[in-house]
Amino acid sequence: MRVQILPPGATADSLQPMASELVPSTRLPTVYGGWRPRAVLGATSAGGLLLPAADPTAGQLYAPRGVHVDGSRVVVADTGNHRVLLFCGHPTEDGAEADVVLGQADVVSEGPQAAGRGPAAGMNLPTGVLVDEGRLVVADAWNHRILVWDTVPTATDTPPDLVLGQVDAESVEPNRGGEPSATSFYWPFGIAVVDGAFVVADTGNRRVLVWADGLPTHPAAPADVVLGQDGPHSREENRGGDVSDSSFRWPHAVVGDGKGGLLVADAGNHRAVGWSSRPTADVPADFVLGQPDLTTGAEFPYRQQSGTGFRFPYGSASIEVSGTTGLAVADTANNRVLLWDDFPHDPLAAPDHVLGQPDFSSNGENRWHHVDRDTLCWPYGLASYDDKDTHLLLVADSGNNRVVLWERT
Repeated sequence: MRVQILPPGATADSLQPMASELVPSTRLPTVYGGWRPRAVLGATSAGGLLLPAADPTAGQLYAPRGVHVDGSRVVVADTGNHRVLLFCGHPTEDGAEADVVLGQADVVSEGPQAAGRGPAAGMNLPTGVLVDEGRLVVADAWNHRILVWDTVPTATDTPPDLVLGQVDAESVEPNRGGEPSATSFYWPFGIAVVDGAFVVADTGNRRVLVWADGLPTHPAAPADVVLGQDGPHSREENRGGDVSDSSFRWPHAVVGDGKGGLLVADAGNHRAVGWSSRPTADVPADFVLGQPDLTTGAEFPYRQQSGTGFRFPYGSASIEVSGTTGLAVADTANNRVLLWDDFPHDPLAAPDHVLGQPDFSSNGENRWHHVDRDTLCWPYGLASYDDKDTHLLLVADSGNNRVVLWERT
């Protein structure tokens, strides 16, 4: 029996579709800044808010929470189906089918641990995905580990070459069954390579781990830096105290600012905290977005929203605008993606554009109306790709059971 995955704060009733059909938007809000939906992977109708069928297909998604795009492919963490899908190229039409499925024996199987075949063959709620120097990396969050393929697989059900965070491919206990260490994980949701360093949002341990020389090649290689805790063996929320400039509640995504800095989406504190240069030790953050200062972590769910406030920001990505590095933030509980044309370091820096809402004060799931190509319901992961001819921003629109490829025209 399929179990429904609800986003934080959502109810089953709130995820039921309206009667209206999904239709292409004929007039997009001007706040979109030239961005428009190009293709939809996964659910493409009002039925997208219904619980998907128990037997998946190569083109169906269930609560996807991570995505990657580069010049050759799209990678989706199909979280609710406990698998990762690889699409060759950049899909241009709705409903494209994946070319490769990882974590399951075939395109119609679902369930954690490869539908019972075991952790060595499967996954349990994978989230973050990326490709770095030809290697595929997957944050297998609820198995408390990171999986690495030395080359991007071209065949379904290819096993990983390396497991980080566990003693072997069958072990799945948080923190290797003991206390936290510089080699263990507890719900590692977000992963990134930032200026050559491999960075992990180790969400359940309320910390961020940094391997300065890049992706480890040995499972026992400890992180060089532990951010957000007093040491590698601690895991309390906000270091056991109040919100501060050196603590996390739920760190969930990491991104570079294009100038040597680092930004962490600290979803549980409704903020993103940043360092102007990538930390080489556990040092306080330099700036914050989404809150007025570095000691505030308040949620404001029952008031008119603004562009400078966040509610559970689970995703982030850098974007390129006219040769300048900008920022995209998945403001998850506000059902929108906020865009800055220039990467902000000031909490008062208002975003330039918003996706999924008609203005900066609205925050309804699918605009409190119906599923449309440009609406959002609990967006999680983001990824971008830019070259001279292509400008893509991919949104893992988790509550709508789809990934939407947005393009800037």
